[in-house]
Amino acid sequence: MDPRLDALQQRLGHRFAQPRLLTRALTHRSFGADHNERLEFLGDAVLSLAVSSLLYERFSGSDEGDLTRVRAHLVREDSLHRVALGLGLPEVVRLSEGEMRGGGALRPSILADAVEALIGAIFIDGGCDRAQEAVRRLFGDVIAATEADAWTKDAKTELQEWLQARRLPVPAYRIVGTRGEKHAQTFEVECAVSALGLAERGEGRSRRIAEQDAAQRMLEQLKASDRPDGPLRS
Repeated sequence: MDPRLDALQQRLGHRFAQPRLLTRALTHRSFGADHNERLEFLGDAVLSLAVSSLLYERFSGSDEGDLTRVRAHLVREDSLHRVALGLGLPEVVRLSEGEMRGGGALRPSILADAVEALIGAIFIDGGCDRAQEAVRRLFGDVIAATEADAWTKDAKTELQEWLQARRLPVPAYRIVGTRGEKHAQTFEVECAVSALGLAERGEGRSRRIAEQDAAQRMLEQLKASDRPDGPLRS
């Protein structure tokens, strides 16, 4: 087996009894017919359940709304993309030559889908307990370090309130591109704060997800610049 796949299995904490499942989980639809979309569908559900269980343990005093908001942030594309980079997926994901030349190995949507597919593959290969262990390994530290009240607002709401508090106009969102076939499109949305001359782009499998991603990126940029002596400080 490719030593890179051995290293990936070590990082996942799971060695596949059925190596073909691992290969399939890493295969984008552009590469061939035996791709990872069905595993991604399963992995999305397994991930949601596993993260829900971890949050239920971690936040014993939180209500359903808080738990739902934290889970949404943990399983969104941006978070899964960071997990994928930590696993080294850009080195092992299987893409067509055209997709590879277009930078697909670093595309957040492709890598996020591969993470979900891997979780689905572990579920089939080793069962629910092994999948839960893998999710704990990948997300446990983040969950342990977070606080429920840090996620009380979605990114678009928080960005709007941040700007309004500084008497700045609300941001504008527009779709700047779409990729993929109609049933599996990826949207690219721009979030622009014209008063500051700033724009950030986000991606997602729906316009709403892409807008949230763009708003989160804008927030991170604004907060990083919002120093006591910085130009954005009110």
